[in-house]
Amino acid sequence: MSYRLLEDIAIADVAFEATGKTLEELFESCAIAFSDISANVKKIQPKIKKEIKVESETIEDLLYNFLSELVYLKDVEQLLFAKYEVKIKRVKNYELIVSAYGQNLNEIRSELRNDVKAVTMHQFQVKQIGKGWQARVVLDI
Repeated sequence: MSYRLLEDIAIADVAFEATGKTLEELFESCAIAFSDISANVKKIQPKIKKEIKVESETIEDLLYNFLSELVYLKDVEQLLFAKYEVKIKRVKNYELIVSAYGQNLNEIRSELRNDVKAVTMHQFQVKQIGKGWQARVVLDI
């Protein structure tokens, strides 16, 4: 599970590429990348637990909707997370259940980095590579 920032992908945005051995690890990597781009993730304490549920027809839509939910939680509920426990299952659609652990933005104000405004579709992709998974995401800041 890991991510790296991508240079020269978008001028006014932040792009990253994340990997995982499983879809769950990939989603955790993307979530940690989002959090670390937003704030110093090492300073976010697991004081609050939030359950996040998302359902989508495709893996790409599932990841896009999940990251968009993280933007919503940051903006509306003033929450950022440092730890994610991800479960994905497929019945008719893909179903995502995440336990996210973090704290209120007011408690980590000095550690904030970027205000992510949205997830973009620019170069957005999720693909299987060998026995693992990879995603490319551009965040509007």
